[in-house]
Amino acid sequence: MKKMLSLCLLYSLSSNAQLSQEFKQHWFDGYAEINSYALIQSRYGEQRNGSAVLIYVTEDFLADEQVKANQKSSTTIPVLKSNRTKNFRTGIYPYSIMSSSFSSLRKGHPLIKSAASIQEWCGQSYLQLNTKEDQMALISHSYFEGEADQEVSLPNTISEDELWNRVRFSPENLPTGEFDLLPSLEGIRLNHISAKIVTAKGELEEGKYTLTIAAHKRKLILYFSSEFPYTIEGWEEHYTSKGNAYSSIAKRIHTERRQYWRENNKASENLRTPFKLD
Repeated sequence: MKKMLSLCLLYSLSSNAQLSQEFKQHWFDGYAEINSYALIQSRYGEQRNGSAVLIYVTEDFLADEQVKANQKSSTTIPVLKSNRTKNFRTGIYPYSIMSSSFSSLRKGHPLIKSAASIQEWCGQSYLQLNTKEDQMALISHSYFEGEADQEVSLPNTISEDELWNRVRFSPENLPTGEFDLLPSLEGIRLNHISAKIVTAKGELEEGKYTLTIAAHKRKLILYFSSEFPYTIEGWEEHYTSKGNAYSSIAKRIHTERRQYWRENNKASENLRTPFKLD
């Protein structure tokens, strides 16, 4: 308890004063939030049953190197990190997808970095986005012809991946109306589309945010609790471009706050049971 209070005091005296005391007490307690979801994922024209996990945690980040810091110092900034994973099978072989986003806890909560990787038996793909001043630097590696070892520079704008963090700060500040957007890194690679800024439309209702990208014939709906800490209850993603119907639908199963990085011994395996991941 003393540690939690000292952390809250530290951040209340820092440049994070715009964060509410409620936010500080919840997110600076030294624990991560783990959410599991039942997943229905389309791939190759068929629906697949799988699982998804969404993890949120605050940590100290090195501003220049844009990596997790081993300890807090004058060169670190606090971030809210989200890790989003999907696991499902396509016939005999498995798919594993992971997306990570790091948003500053300072004024405006800008996205600092995001990354996505896709692994399956045919090969693997990796994309990383770093924001620097007024530019976004994207690197891409893939085993597919025409997608390998690319570097793209884009004007700094809203990224779809950061919306998963924005909803946890204050849903009322999610972008609405028409705005420029970089689509999710997962979507760029999974659907083999170019990394380009597109026009998107955002619509906000109580406990529901809808993102539409008309050029890609794609829609993302995030469902979240209407009260703090705005837990993400599930999502729907629908994509119909290139004549291929595609969807990703998830519904929350279980949520816990845990220091999972300490629970890595064999005896801790039973802690997975309520998440229904196995």
